[in-house]
Amino acid sequence: MLYYLIGFWATELERAGLGSVADLCRSIMFRAAAASLTGFLLCVLLGPRAIRWLGGRWRERIGNDSARLTEMQQAKRNTPTMGGAFVLAALVAASFFWANVLNPFVFLGLAVAIGLGSLGAVDDLTKLTGKRRGLTEREKLVGQSALGLAIGLSLFWLTRNSEFGTKLVIPVWSVYVSLGWLVVPWIALVITGSSNGVNLTDGLDGLAGGCLIFAGAAVGVLDYIGGHARLAAHLSVPYVAGCGELTVLVGAAVGATLGFLWFNCHPAEVFMGDTGSLALGGLLGYAALVPRQELLLIIAGGVFVAETSSVLAQRYFYKATGRRILLCAPLHHHYQFLGWPESKIVVRFWITAALLSILAVATLKLR
Repeated sequence: MLYYLIGFWATELERAGLGSVADLCRSIMFRAAAASLTGFLLCVLLGPRAIRWLGGRWRERIGNDSARLTEMQQAKRNTPTMGGAFVLAALVAASFFWANVLNPFVFLGLAVAIGLGSLGAVDDLTKLTGKRRGLTEREKLVGQSALGLAIGLSLFWLTRNSEFGTKLVIPVWSVYVSLGWLVVPWIALVITGSSNGVNLTDGLDGLAGGCLIFAGAAVGVLDYIGGHARLAAHLSVPYVAGCGELTVLVGAAVGATLGFLWFNCHPAEVFMGDTGSLALGGLLGYAALVPRQELLLIIAGGVFVAETSSVLAQRYFYKATGRRILLCAPLHHHYQFLGWPESKIVVRFWITAALLSILAVATLKLR
């Protein structure tokens, strides 16, 4: 909204000697910071009311395949859940205020967040109404894949004539592999994988939220560089015109997640639920795809990769041998079973996420 108002009043501001103010408000970095602060404040100020409303309707039900894990999590029973709904609302509101939502990359990013948030809400409500233990894995994968393919087709159409639109970038060596039309299922795979990675990590108070903040900050930097012609050329990374505007959307997401963490830190007053984890995870993957830096997300989102890998390794190793690699999967529960306090696990995972995010951005100078 403010983005368009500034453009509308630009001439008048310049006549009044306030051209520098108009330039500042047009600046992507300023608007990204402002969107982040707006998302944070919306969550912190409106969070208590939203939590009371959620608590009167939807509270967490504890139930796992592991009896020991179920017993360990009994203290979390009846905590308000689906808090991702107000995170998503703050993210969208901050984006509409500070971002150019007519930018096709921003528009598609909002579609990813809202679409996957809606899928997550259906999963949460199915679980909370007691009909089933949420959607089945197949049902969720079908929904995620369908949205991912739609976004993949849209990105393919938008960038089909650009130099890097259908190429996979290999970090560090600046090697480009042409995927052609296979870029469409590849985009769907990245969005689905990122969405599920965050969802699997969301098992301890503040764990997914904190890791999302660090990974999101790194991806926001990649979006800004990818949309800045001189920086992209200097660092030998793909230049994608218009991609920089995604920095504002990612900033709004990071700020809203930080505001949610205010209430989600141990002991949590509210849980994100699939409503938030699927939406924010999918948006993270999408925001890395647009500047063609999705392989760097493997580093920046390394905690999510490790959590997902631990689940897959546990499942398939058990099917093959009848034995388990970990005491419990995902990985954070393994450390719980070893006797680590929840707060220690979360903070150490945060530290790991921060270091990996720094490493991901630092690799840009290795080209």
